[in-house]
Amino acid sequence: MLLHVHPDNPQPRALKTIAESLADGGIIVYPTDTIYGLGCDIFQHKAIERICRIKHIDPAKAQLSFVCYDLSDLSRYTKSIDTPLYRLLKSYLPGPYTFILPASKEVPRILKSKKDTIGLRVPDNNIAREIVRTLGHPILSTSLPGEMVEEYTDPELIYENFGNQVDLVVDGGTGGMVASTIIDCTQDELRVIRQGLGPWPEVTG
Repeated sequence: MLLHVHPDNPQPRALKTIAESLADGGIIVYPTDTIYGLGCDIFQHKAIERICRIKHIDPAKAQLSFVCYDLSDLSRYTKSIDTPLYRLLKSYLPGPYTFILPASKEVPRILKSKKDTIGLRVPDNNIAREIVRTLGHPILSTSLPGEMVEEYTDPELIYENFGNQVDLVVDGGTGGMVASTIIDCTQDELRVIRQGLGPWPEVTG
């Protein structure tokens, strides 16, 4: 299904449809503040496995992120972080960043990397955040398979390419072509893993 959702004021009925699909183990393609993402409920193991099959990846080796509504989920899904790091996250989020943080025991085992970390995202996108708020907990997110990023800006083209592999393509308008900036926060010194859309003056990668 291709579902049109208003980018500034997402319709509650549409959000309910998306959240119900996720809760039932569905997979969605949805807009973020960077590129369109592939998402599912973090507690639906079969959906996670489906996403990994679509991308031909091992869940333990994949770059999978949690998309959260705000930083209130930090205490549940990550180990305690110090005040300076929390302030830094707060100053950059919502925004086009993925922060790698130590995972807590609440994170489903299938989603933990071998380093016991997760990627945390709070995109500056009303649709993505309202989907999470309507569902009631974070969604798993990863990029669409393949290298042709320019094909992933048009939701109708995305639907043509992936409509038979996912349950919903959320049309929130034209997407971006540059992924998020990934920052590793697990060491004393923050490190840029991937320079993407978000500028990062603190460190050089």
